[in-house]
Amino acid sequence: MKIKITAAILLSMLFTVSCTDLNEQLYDQVEDGNFGNTTKEVDALVGGAYSSLRGFSDAISNNFPTCEYVFFLNEVVSDEATIPTRGTNWYDGGQYQDAQKHTWKADNRMILSAWRYNYTGVAKINAIIYQIDKSSLSDKSKEPIYAELKALRAYYYYNLLDLFGNVPIVTNFEDTSLPTNSTRKEVYDFVEKELTDAIPHLNPNVVYSKMTRNVAYSILARLYLNSEAFIGQPRWQDCINMCQKVTGYSLTPDFFSNFVTENQTSPEIIFAIPYDSKAGTVGNYMNSMSCHYNQNLAISAIPNNYPWSANGMCAQPGVYSSFADTDKRKKCMLEGDQINLATGSVIIMSNGEPLTYTENLTSLEDAKENEGVRLHKYEMKAGEQWERDHDFVLIRYSEILMMQAECYVRLGSPDLARPFLEQVASRAGEELPATIDLKFIDQELLKEFTFEGRRRTDNIRFGTFFEPWWSKGTTEKYRAIFPIPSTVLTTNKNLKQNPGYPN
Repeated sequence: MKIKITAAILLSMLFTVSCTDLNEQLYDQVEDGNFGNTTKEVDALVGGAYSSLRGFSDAISNNFPTCEYVFFLNEVVSDEATIPTRGTNWYDGGQYQDAQKHTWKADNRMILSAWRYNYTGVAKINAIIYQIDKSSLSDKSKEPIYAELKALRAYYYYNLLDLFGNVPIVTNFEDTSLPTNSTRKEVYDFVEKELTDAIPHLNPNVVYSKMTRNVAYSILARLYLNSEAFIGQPRWQDCINMCQKVTGYSLTPDFFSNFVTENQTSPEIIFAIPYDSKAGTVGNYMNSMSCHYNQNLAISAIPNNYPWSANGMCAQPGVYSSFADTDKRKKCMLEGDQINLATGSVIIMSNGEPLTYTENLTSLEDAKENEGVRLHKYEMKAGEQWERDHDFVLIRYSEILMMQAECYVRLGSPDLARPFLEQVASRAGEELPATIDLKFIDQELLKEFTFEGRRRTDNIRFGTFFEPWWSKGTTEKYRAIFPIPSTVLTTNKNLKQNPGYPN
């Protein structure tokens, strides 16, 4: 019998598996029992699970966590970023405007992309678990492999819990029935159990870009931090407890060394998605989605020595000015005159005006080419190709410090939060205020994790998600989770739409 994706998963999850790993052989169809019996073969199988983290693109949608449209979705619905329409560019059926205004519908392509990205990862892992099941490995040998795979699958389900809430839990590769919704509480409990069951069998050491105990503890900490938002049950102390189990990491002295091209050596990165364009990895082109079309002139004096840019995503008005000028992290955004390195003069746009990035945006529906402060967190350098080589950071040790600080404030002990915050603020060149409260924590999270794809979750936890901000009115509570994509509901009649959204 050859391994094939089941019809049920194909129909209900709407995905096409596409995987590339740095040192991985790809096996789309292999004989049961004849593969996965040696260390090399097992590594190849498990490598396929990690490669799914990079996402994929097909005729239906782009599903990249670093860019289109998974990253876009999390950023544009937050108070951090926006994708304004510029003339005839970046309208795309109004999907970005709807996301900004919090008026999205179930047919929004970004929402479908987020669903497909995560369920493709789940399906890939279910297939690999099936292959391990059928291998001749001993039960003892299988145990740590199962733990690693199930913990990685729990990461995808954490994302689905956060984004969609009431989603199907699919774990049996051979089950051909169409799945039904689980409640958000059931998904929450599933994620927690999968991680806690896996932890004793996971690698206790620091291993880059692998699912270790440290990574599992970090995901559990996220789960408990957002527990009140997810299921109405605060678990602040549990979050602290998980954070205190994370060991072997430290803040890198230079904040931006986490985001350089060769960032895999950072002692701060707990979990990341590796990229290497020479090995064929794809999807890592966010820097070119933000900057102006002519930004290449400010990066290299040599013609065609930096990729074209699409002039899309930028910071919302107010984000850049929320940073003090002394805050080193403010350099994660490009503002002001962009200088042509070949001439030493300000770059001139096609309309004859200077390329000067401004924080102000005329409007969401008709912004000028130069309006909006641009993303500049990951290194941009001459000679880069369209597909960048920096690894995409998912979890940093800074987050572990910030989670503990926030939980202590929520538990009424702001003095206990101060030592954690001092480490983060000191690196940024800032001093802490006399009073540490949740408003300060919220703003510090914005500054520390700008453009890292996590702001939406913070907005929901702090309640600001539902309040008006630039080009957005008051948001209905049900929009704390997205609707199940309309095409998924059409394909699988067993699924029910999330409350508040039309069926």
